[in-house]
Amino acid sequence: MIAAAGLMIAGMSSCKKDYTCTCTAAGVTIFGVTTPDVSSSTTIKDTKSNAKSTCEGASMEGVTCVID
Repeated sequence: MIAAAGLMIAGMSSCKKDYTCTCTAAGVTIFGVTTPDVSSSTTIKDTKSNAKSTCEGASMEGVTCVID
């Protein structure tokens, strides 16, 4: 019984779920005019670890991506 419960918990930890990845580009100031921050999000269906790696891998200079 305890072994079965342990197997269920282990199985649940690797299941794929929907995670929201939000990327935000900070606003910039050009010739005294400041643009607002811009955000975009997408859904990643994977394990939390893989979704986090995929999402954070999309970050680049000036753009930050995180799992919500």
